[in-house]
Amino acid sequence: MSSFILTELYGGAITVELPATYADVSSIRQVPDNQEVYLERDGFTSVIFDIMERVEQDQAANDEEALKFHYADMVGDSNDATQFWHSNVAVLSRMPNTPAYTLVATQHPAPDPSSRRPQPDFTAIVLILVRLAQQKTDIVITVNVPHVPGEYVKEDVDFSRAKQGPLMDAAAAIKQQILQTFEIKDWNLFVNEE
Repeated sequence: MSSFILTELYGGAITVELPATYADVSSIRQVPDNQEVYLERDGFTSVIFDIMERVEQDQAANDEEALKFHYADMVGDSNDATQFWHSNVAVLSRMPNTPAYTLVATQHPAPDPSSRRPQPDFTAIVLILVRLAQQKTDIVITVNVPHVPGEYVKEDVDFSRAKQGPLMDAAAAIKQQILQTFEIKDWNLFVNEE
C-alpha cells in the first residue's frame, strides 16, 4: 500500500488522508459541488465523498437502514445484483462523538456487450456513513473497487469465506485511514440557505 497524504476536501473545510497515488478527478472532468472524487492513478479504485441530505426516520428506521438507503440511492435502478456482506458501527478518531457506520457490499453487473471498456466481474463497495444530525447532513464516503479480469486473481477472492484478496485489503487500509484522519475543520460548509 502506498503512503498517505493529507488531502483537503471542499476547499479545506474537511481534511482526510488519502493514498498519495490517488488524483483529484476534478482536474480532468467536472464533479458536482457536493462531491469530491479521487481515482487511483494506476488502477480502477476510486474514493468518493458525497455531502447528502440526512436520511430521516421516515425514510429509514435506524442508522444501518440509512446506510442501505444511501447505497440504494447511489446505485440507482441498475439491474446489477447486490450482496451485503457486513455492516458495523465505526469510530472517527478525530471526531469520536460523531456517529459513523461502515458497510461492505458487492455489485455484480449485468453483461454489457456494447461496452468498449473492460467490464468488471464485480465491484466491491466499502461505504462509510458520517451522520451529522444538527446539520441535517449525511456524508457518504464510498471506496469503489472494480474487480476487472486480469487485474486480480479470482481464487484469492471469496467473500462468503472471508477471502477478500489484495484489492480489498488495500480498500480496507484506505477505509481505516479515513476513519483515523477524517476531520471537519469548517462547519460553515453545512450552512443551509432556506
